[in-house]
Amino acid sequence: MRHPDTASIPNGSDPTPKHAHELLVEDALLDGDSPFRHGTARAALAYPTFRRVYLGSLLSNIGSWMQNVILGAYVYHLTGSASSVALITLAQLGPLLVLSMVGGAIADRFDRRKVLILVSLEQLLFSLAIAVLVTQPSPSLGLLLTAVLAIGIGQAIYAPSYSALIPTLVAPIDMPGAISLNSANMNLSRVIGPAIGGVLFAKVGASWVFLGNAFTYLFVIAALWGLHFERPERPENEGRLQGLLDGLRVAARDGVIGRCLSTMVLFSFFCLPVAVLMPVVAHDNLGLEERSAAYGFLYASFGLGAVVGALSIGTFLAHRDLRRIVRYGLGGFAVSLATFALLRVPALGYPVVFILGCCYFATVTSLSTVLQQQLDDAVRGRVMALWIMAFGGTVPIGAMVAGPVSDLVGITAVLVAGAVVAAALVLYADLRPDPSAPDA
Repeated sequence: MRHPDTASIPNGSDPTPKHAHELLVEDALLDGDSPFRHGTARAALAYPTFRRVYLGSLLSNIGSWMQNVILGAYVYHLTGSASSVALITLAQLGPLLVLSMVGGAIADRFDRRKVLILVSLEQLLFSLAIAVLVTQPSPSLGLLLTAVLAIGIGQAIYAPSYSALIPTLVAPIDMPGAISLNSANMNLSRVIGPAIGGVLFAKVGASWVFLGNAFTYLFVIAALWGLHFERPERPENEGRLQGLLDGLRVAARDGVIGRCLSTMVLFSFFCLPVAVLMPVVAHDNLGLEERSAAYGFLYASFGLGAVVGALSIGTFLAHRDLRRIVRYGLGGFAVSLATFALLRVPALGYPVVFILGCCYFATVTSLSTVLQQQLDDAVRGRVMALWIMAFGGTVPIGAMVAGPVSDLVGITAVLVAGAVVAAALVLYADLRPDPSAPDA
């Protein structure tokens, strides 16, 4: 595990990066402010390189969510088939589960900046291909699936490199603020992107949505262009298969890392299908039509809660024991999910689902931060690939199981079962380090 006072911080094209606290003081003096409190979101934003990459990524993610949401609506409009929509979703998300370990090995073997730029260019080109394809009167579903799959494969390579890069842009002491902002990035883009995409889809058509997404990749490419980062060190004579599996070995050897990942797998599979099955909850339990403004506000309340929960770790909860916050968050999630499951009054659903979203991403952000702080940079990409599989890859699988089960026994029973699992995870998620365990 890296010592918190020994990180070297990339500083744009400066060949001799300064120590973290020097960067913070210098930036504060230039801005006329007092030095920021370490560990907060504001402190993370004081690093020029982090700020540049973060904003580029946020704009790019907004474009991705514009495309992801509208793509499903477009395919359903084109085919009238729920199976076709499921295929598109599988093409989008399936590679995250299947290929993230490959992406993690690439992240730890090659220059992460170059990997991110090359993969962003690949995704840009295939987004342009989709934009052109949907201008045809009868576009080929096979070609559309191929282009979406290519973007999904690119994302499976991109995500581990980006997840491994972000913590290295700040000093370890400021990592909680950086990860908090990165989690908020995910949720802000998930709220803003579909809103913009929905307006564009209605006003000018799907092609302009996909063209807009292609354009947003330029933001992250521009943010990364010209920056220089140290390549991660890796052992000599490391075989390709050994490199691919090292993330699993680290998780098995280090109890904290292993428990972070296993907690996320169980939480994603049993508890998070609520995020995918929200239309079912709204319709069956609260009497809201899924195409209504009332449902849109319900989902927006959940998303807003997630943003607040993520930002809480880098603001008023900064410097609190994140291992405890993980357990408090799981407990809060269990109570709010059970309450949401039993609610039948729509007006009460909005504050409850807001609290549910807060607990959801306060837990995930804390868990991710504990994991990142435990990692050595040489294996960061491979272990974060396992995190991406546990989080991004397991949720849709859990939803695929929960959907048919809810048809049989009702959505309320599925949510209550998820609440019970979350409560059990409060006891399981003991993230205190074992003093006898070797560093990751």
